[in-house]
Amino acid sequence: MNKDRLLKDLQKATRGNFFSIEIPTASKNDENIIREMVNELEKEGKIKLRECIPREYSFYLHGIIKYSSE
Repeated sequence: MNKDRLLKDLQKATRGNFFSIEIPTASKNDENIIREMVNELEKEGKIKLRECIPREYSFYLHGIIKYSSE
């Protein structure tokens, strides 16, 4: 999974501007990669993360998608 794919998955999981998604992870490394991608999307101003909950076999993300007028 890359950053653009993650953003598209978040956009598909939206309800209005809010998203809520659970991403399955196979290892601790997957969890770290997802955290890095989410941090990059936040720095770019594309999302605002409200919750980030690591679970045993998945990663739960909840937040807001920011739409820009480019």
